[in-house]
Amino acid sequence: MPKMKTKSGAKKRFKMTATGKIKSAQAGKRHGMIKRSNDFIRDARGTTVLSKSDTKIIKTYMPYDR
Repeated sequence: MPKMKTKSGAKKRFKMTATGKIKSAQAGKRHGMIKRSNDFIRDARGTTVLSKSDTKIIKTYMPYDR
């Protein structure tokens, strides 16, 4: 049986935690920071953990990172 392929976009954007959750960068910080509030910019620092339904989708893209 041949190996399954990992989606190359997913392996660049997401990391798996030790408990199986998916970490990703915060959304909405690429451009347009002038119109964003300081509270939004402060809260969107670092990374975030995806929801359970999004995690299920991303895990299909990365079959060997479980």
